[in-house]
Amino acid sequence: MGEIVMGEIVVVRHGATEWSRSGRHTGRTDLPLVAEGKDAARRLQPALAERHIAAVFVSPLLRARRTAELAGLPADARVEPDLVEVDYGGYEGRTTAEISAELGRPWSLWRDGTVPGETPGETLQHVAERVDRVIDRARPFLGDGDVVLVAHGHVLRILTARWLGLGPENGALFVLQTGRFGLLGHEHDWPALTGWNTTSS
Repeated sequence: MGEIVMGEIVVVRHGATEWSRSGRHTGRTDLPLVAEGKDAARRLQPALAERHIAAVFVSPLLRARRTAELAGLPADARVEPDLVEVDYGGYEGRTTAEISAELGRPWSLWRDGTVPGETPGETLQHVAERVDRVIDRARPFLGDGDVVLVAHGHVLRILTARWLGLGPENGALFVLQTGRFGLLGHEHDWPALTGWNTTSS
């Protein structure tokens, strides 16, 4: 009896926005793609078209939905609220350098978390619980092909850590650029990182 071939989870970060270009933390603020972000999304088409896609889940935010559309993904993609970006609370729209200057010490989302602002902010553990649910929803489709998740940098990095059995703070290790994707698969039945920060198969 041959080994059962499972699909992969394809994690796609949306194309660039004005804030992502300048390093401003963009959580729930619903910004559009800039021209270069649209171009990057279109460049994903050939690689994604080569894959046998069983399901597509997309963050409800415009930048992710538009990326999915421009990348040629099916129009019936499921909008998945649990894929929304981290709620940065009082750090929304601010850069790491600005936050660090205000605190008088280096700040890191992975170590220090968020603070309340116009929104409550969110802990890494809460994001981990959200992405664990996404993984649970994706797994049943993997016997039929790949599952594409189109979302945001930090939430996808935390999802990657959780796929690998790591704590959410280990998302710090998996920098994912705008308009790029990573592959989460298996090696000998063990969850593995099988591709990263790429635009091609």
